[in-house]
Amino acid sequence: MSHAPTLTRLELARVGFAEPSRAFDLLHEQQTALSDVVCRRLTAFSTAADPDTALTEFIGIAERHPAVLDVDEAAFTRLLRLIGGSLGLSEFLLRDPAELHWFLTHDESPLTRDEYRESLAEAVAAARYETATGACATPASAAHSVSAAALALRTRYRRHIAQLAHWDFATPDPRDVVARVSVALADLADAAMDAALQLAREECRSQLGDRVDHVRIAVIAMGKTGARELNYLSDVDVIYVAEPVDDADPTRALVSATRIVQSMMRIISAGGVEPGLWEVDANLRPEGKDGALVRTVASHLAYYERWAKGWEFQALLKARAMAGDVELGREYIDSIRPMVWRSARQENFVESVQAMRERVSDHIPPEQVARQIKLGPGGLRDVEFTVQLLQLVHGQHDERVRARGTLEALRQLADNGYIGRREAEDFAQDYRTLRVFEHRLQVRRMRRTHLMPTDPEELRILARSSRLAADADELLTVWTEVKRSVRDLHTRIFYSPLLAAVARIPGADFQLTEQHARERLSAIGYRDPAGALDRITALTTGVSRRAEIQRHLLPLMLELFAEGTDPDFGLLAFTRVSESIGEAYWYLRMLRDSPVAARRFAVALSRSRFIGDALASQPEAAKWFDDDDGVQPRTFEVMRHEMLAIVARHPKADDRVVALLQQVRRREVLRLAIWSVVHEVPAETISPALSDIYRALLTALLEWLDAEERFGVRLAVIGLGRFGGAEIGFSSDLDVMYVYEAVHERPNIRAAAQALGKAVQDFRMPVELDLDLRPEGRKGAIARTPEGLAAYYERWAEPWERHALLRAAPVAGDPELLDRSFASINAVRWERPLTRDDERQIKRLKARMESERLPRGVDSSRHVKLGRGSLTDVEWIVQLYQLRLAAHDTTVRTTHTLAALSALETAEAISQSDAETLRHAWLLASRVRDANILATGTASDVLAEPGSALEPTARVLGYASGQSARLDNDYLRATRRSRRVFERLFYGE
Repeated sequence: MSHAPTLTRLELARVGFAEPSRAFDLLHEQQTALSDVVCRRLTAFSTAADPDTALTEFIGIAERHPAVLDVDEAAFTRLLRLIGGSLGLSEFLLRDPAELHWFLTHDESPLTRDEYRESLAEAVAAARYETATGACATPASAAHSVSAAALALRTRYRRHIAQLAHWDFATPDPRDVVARVSVALADLADAAMDAALQLAREECRSQLGDRVDHVRIAVIAMGKTGARELNYLSDVDVIYVAEPVDDADPTRALVSATRIVQSMMRIISAGGVEPGLWEVDANLRPEGKDGALVRTVASHLAYYERWAKGWEFQALLKARAMAGDVELGREYIDSIRPMVWRSARQENFVESVQAMRERVSDHIPPEQVARQIKLGPGGLRDVEFTVQLLQLVHGQHDERVRARGTLEALRQLADNGYIGRREAEDFAQDYRTLRVFEHRLQVRRMRRTHLMPTDPEELRILARSSRLAADADELLTVWTEVKRSVRDLHTRIFYSPLLAAVARIPGADFQLTEQHARERLSAIGYRDPAGALDRITALTTGVSRRAEIQRHLLPLMLELFAEGTDPDFGLLAFTRVSESIGEAYWYLRMLRDSPVAARRFAVALSRSRFIGDALASQPEAAKWFDDDDGVQPRTFEVMRHEMLAIVARHPKADDRVVALLQQVRRREVLRLAIWSVVHEVPAETISPALSDIYRALLTALLEWLDAEERFGVRLAVIGLGRFGGAEIGFSSDLDVMYVYEAVHERPNIRAAAQALGKAVQDFRMPVELDLDLRPEGRKGAIARTPEGLAAYYERWAEPWERHALLRAAPVAGDPELLDRSFASINAVRWERPLTRDDERQIKRLKARMESERLPRGVDSSRHVKLGRGSLTDVEWIVQLYQLRLAAHDTTVRTTHTLAALSALETAEAISQSDAETLRHAWLLASRVRDANILATGTASDVLAEPGSALEPTARVLGYASGQSARLDNDYLRATRRSRRVFERLFYGE
């Protein structure tokens, strides 16, 4: 019989029901007793984060356990508060009447670690006693006993979780108790692991016999568990340590220990009537998943002394003995702890910590980055990594800042002057806020999550449960402000301490010892802090005006260098330029008075070794950082005129001319490098300007060579490959071939070609002429006459040679020779139809190149020139289609890859989507190739692995710090798509 409730929908809405009409109808359907209880105690629903869920869950519990309708008002309120905040714990109470009764009759505050241990041990012992009473001692009965005890362990654990969650929910401001809740959760985890370890020994006894008693085992908590900062549903990170008892065989003891801890992990995590508690994760052990699950203390020490990386010591910062043999756990911690605090002395320590941060962030799907409470920008990891890095740097000399927990460590850092108290307080409060969000999201369904919901209703519930906002919109505002604050504090806390340390070096007001200055330089990213301090001292020592200005400049410059990928090199290059320019007033005035110029200068030096090395020999180019017009590329005609003027001022064949022309070339290449890095100009804009530089250089060198007089020949240069297509990069050689005509009886074309090739070479900024694409390749004549060229192409040319001519373009030399040569070249490449046999040969050659030309050991997906879906794939498909169509469609007759691709798209030979895929991959590969040499100063056609190796390239390409994995993903995704298009269009797959 139903009873219409006397409540109104308005009254339901006032206590927080999101769907009062649905609640009204639901109550209308219930029995009189239930409806009456709800009507009389309606205000209790206002204590629930989600009154709608609380009502639904209460009805479900009352239907199965009617006695719940008779509890007093305090118990009723407690129940609603719990089930309205956690569906997962509501399900726990629903499936176990005894636990429901216990919850209703107890109101528990967080217990101590020992109290939790006693409670779980008692539950396990009672279950084992009950199953053992009257049972025969058989393996089956022993297994049943362990299974029943495991069930009791999980049940008792969740009993305490339910009590803890209710206590947490009842707190006016959960930020005030979040640290205590985390400690209680960690203590509960310790108790569960300890009880599970004892059960595991008994489970393994049937197979191992008394060997289970001949090994000591300690479980070491890592991560949040070790710091006692655990969430409601975190993975529990652990390391296992074992030692034989007395004279037991060590190898057999480790085998036994491994079996025991595997059993323990199953008891904790495996599914069952009462679900597993959480995942036990041992992947932070030496060698990770590939390493032994259990090691002795000595084995751990040997690994950490010889092989461990910086991030592994960072992980050990929070290590704590949590379960098992107490003395063994203490021995392990006492042995490892000193190594943790020595780790900051390692070379590249800061880089290793940064690499760890990158690895943590690498696997965030792009669509989740903005929602990540834990890993995203302004999230928990920003706080934790900042605090840990400062601890590791300063803690090696100061034992007062070695706390495991983040909040305690922040307090210690502030108390001892390493960060400001206000900054520490703000950082700590933001951290508590983020942890409250994380706790509330996880406890709602007892599922592991770190994502801010997008559903407005879920956001509303989170706002109510956290008590940090009135509604969903306000909650998002609070979260946005916290993220912004964390990012700002992360930057300021991490970088600002150095300023006071270097403001007056050396001087009476210097506030830090030399050792502390080195430590702080190391903390912000300098890999050689001693060398950096030496350079700072050299720049600032003395009473000159230059030294005085440098003392004012350096704090800013050091901070700016630290924002780049290589602050050490940035400071070194800055020192070189400063020493080369000397007292030049414009230089120091520019840096002092122009923040824009100072930032550009620092960005270029700390991100680009190519620029830093080039500026060392051309320091006057530093003025371009304050001159947007000066850094713009100059036209071919302007450069040609300047270079020819140099030739004209000197005698013919004067060797000094080559050095002067190369100086102009290096200056113009440097101009483009600065333009590219500082203004983030893409490779496709840089390439034509680079090609113009080399066209001007070759034009001037041919004039200087005076080949007609000295070698008896008229000479011209034809560009091929990327040079012919005006698509070269900073690391490209110049593909060319020579045409000539004899003017004397005994012409020496080989000597002329060799003299030109030698003149082009430059050890300071390397570049070479490459003749491998000439007729017959390396076996062919070094140069040919126009008529010889025509005859060869008419009778003997292979399809690949015709293919190579597609990007042939006149570069320099006798115009009449070039005109005659291109008459035959154009006939061969544009007018001759492509036969089926020609196409088969081209495809076979491409397949052979893929198997033979890729350098050994290089991943084909990461080679930007020869790799799958990269430059050559795009160029070959474009050129194949040009050869197919050029005989009857003049619009595709172009030497430029992108222009040809657009023409093929217009001609509908390649679809718009395919063209865009190919274009994107080609552009990205070209940009990566340029960025590799700009960043490192060394030419490389390989995309480095994400992390510190790829970071310099990513920063040159405009990616934010720590986003090398994003570049990696962008490149691999683009080339995968490009390769699919290539295989379909080129091979017909």
